[in-house]
Amino acid sequence: MPKPRIITGLDIGTSAIKALVAAKVPGSSEVQILSQVVEPCSGVRRGVVINPEEVSQKISSILEEVEDKTSQKRINSVCCNIGGSHIFIIPAHGEVAVSRADQKISQEDVERVLQAAQTFPLPANKEILDISPREFIVDGEGGIKEVLGMQGVKLEVEIFAICAFSPYYKNLTQTLLNAGLQIDDLIASPLASARAVLAPRAKELGVAVLDIGAGTSDLAIFEEGDLIHTVVLPIGSGHITSDIAIGLQTDIDIAERIKKEFGSCVLRKEKQKIEIPQEEKPLVVPQKLLVKIIEARMSEIFEQTDKELKKISRQGLLPAGIVLTGGGAKLPGIVEFAKSKLKLPARVGKIQGDFAGLQEDPSFSTVCGLVLQGAELEEEGPSWGKGILNKLKRIFRIFVP
Repeated sequence: MPKPRIITGLDIGTSAIKALVAAKVPGSSEVQILSQVVEPCSGVRRGVVINPEEVSQKISSILEEVEDKTSQKRINSVCCNIGGSHIFIIPAHGEVAVSRADQKISQEDVERVLQAAQTFPLPANKEILDISPREFIVDGEGGIKEVLGMQGVKLEVEIFAICAFSPYYKNLTQTLLNAGLQIDDLIASPLASARAVLAPRAKELGVAVLDIGAGTSDLAIFEEGDLIHTVVLPIGSGHITSDIAIGLQTDIDIAERIKKEFGSCVLRKEKQKIEIPQEEKPLVVPQKLLVKIIEARMSEIFEQTDKELKKISRQGLLPAGIVLTGGGAKLPGIVEFAKSKLKLPARVGKIQGDFAGLQEDPSFSTVCGLVLQGAELEEEGPSWGKGILNKLKRIFRIFVP
């Protein structure tokens, strides 16, 4: 029996780092969870590593704990997310002449046209993280997804390039390298979350996934199976905690506890007041005031989401609706609140695949998506320009000053 391959997903978030280690037998689609660790962290602000040394030390500590739990000699490589509102998307176009004499489109032609699409000028200190092809065009005929073996003279492609601010990208890669890790892949946080919670049918119909983290909310929108828009909003559930601390004039740790234990987007008839035990005297909070504080910030998140939908003319027009995930999706009443604000079907995302005990926890969507992506790396061929060669090029780019 083939030896299982160990895959490690590392989700570096604003308030916590999550590590998930799984085993995958080559040739099988199933993954088996070996260990998971969640540790609070500092040195990350709104999804961006601002103190590489501090975060690197925390990662090393977490991996030591994981190795102890799994009896692994050493975890050498990870699939990691890259987050922050510096991530943006740009449409681009490429075209080449088909190279073969018999005019059959080869894999080399596909790779050449994808490279051609990435030759557009970028602003200073910006670089391409990944690409998402939308369609191929053969001799003027568009809407084609698979072109290998087709005949034609001219091959074109429309892509979305997912880009990032270079200094933040290098901060993250340096953090991982300082922790003694090789980088199997770096994936934009919205795409990692989407990988975990979206089924192919939903992507085909039209769907958005909104991952509400502590410092940011990641939005990715899909239609006809392809990514059509992504953005990272600089607001998250951590802002709700801050609002509660200010509004109730209480300690930030108590505010976080209030949010987790009593927070809601809707009024509960059975409780008019909430009493929180403290060292001196209990803190009594009118439930109506707490809901009002939470509603204000959640309204802002959904209003910005709605603006992004409007930008691409999908406001209220996604048949599969919006899938909510991330720690912020645990707030009671959030599904009904999202439906009323966005005028779309809404649900809390369930993690796809064999992640026993984690399927119902939306805060693990990003790290589960990273593990699923890692499981595919060895299996995938050089399709859509995302073969092993392209990934190696991206990794070697880290070492270029």
